[in-house]
Amino acid sequence: MTTRTFEYGTHRYIYGLIRQERKTLSLTVEPCLDIILKVPEDADDERIEKFLRKKWMWLNRQLTFFEKYRSKYYQKEYISGESFYYLGRQYKLIVVNGDKNSVALSKGKLTITTSKDTTDGKYNRTLLERWYKQRRHIIFAERYAEVLDHFDYKFMPELTVRVMARRWGSYIKGERIILNPLLIQAPKEAIDYVITHELCHMKYKNHDAKFYLLLDTKFPGWRKTKEKLELLI
Repeated sequence: MTTRTFEYGTHRYIYGLIRQERKTLSLTVEPCLDIILKVPEDADDERIEKFLRKKWMWLNRQLTFFEKYRSKYYQKEYISGESFYYLGRQYKLIVVNGDKNSVALSKGKLTITTSKDTTDGKYNRTLLERWYKQRRHIIFAERYAEVLDHFDYKFMPELTVRVMARRWGSYIKGERIILNPLLIQAPKEAIDYVITHELCHMKYKNHDAKFYLLLDTKFPGWRKTKEKLELLI
């Protein structure tokens, strides 16, 4: 991969350029704000520049989304008044004292009951993340089983969860499907889309025409769901 610069008006972007055996150009903005452009091996500078200019509005929108995304999820204090997402809905966080530690979801509120100081953000975060982990275990398994039923695969990859800075999901050939833990904050529809996407990779490794034809068949309207996922926060 080589590093290049793309300028459009007053905007200046640094992106990674990857040449590979493919027919089309593909632009990706990762959650960590890295910009990756994959192009055919023989793509010249004029074709690359034209493609980037055509994609500028989408590129700028994606960068804005992930900047907002990062600020919401990496600068939390975990105290009353903040908001958190669960299955696509936004909930106000309430932290109260109690004899037992617990997290409950009710009437538009996410309530943490803690035996420690309510302003102990570090401990509140531990309790909330433990709750998210429990919910992921249940919801992801449920959605995986339902989506997998739409395929006729004889082999069922193991479902695992792993923090990924650049992807919502991943497929390790012959082994497992990996989901980003933050997906628990997205609607079930979006979780289904990511799982479907990765299961399609069991049959087609690359994002070629055959892959997208299969994805269209298994998840009609996936493009709208993908856009909702990207613009959720």
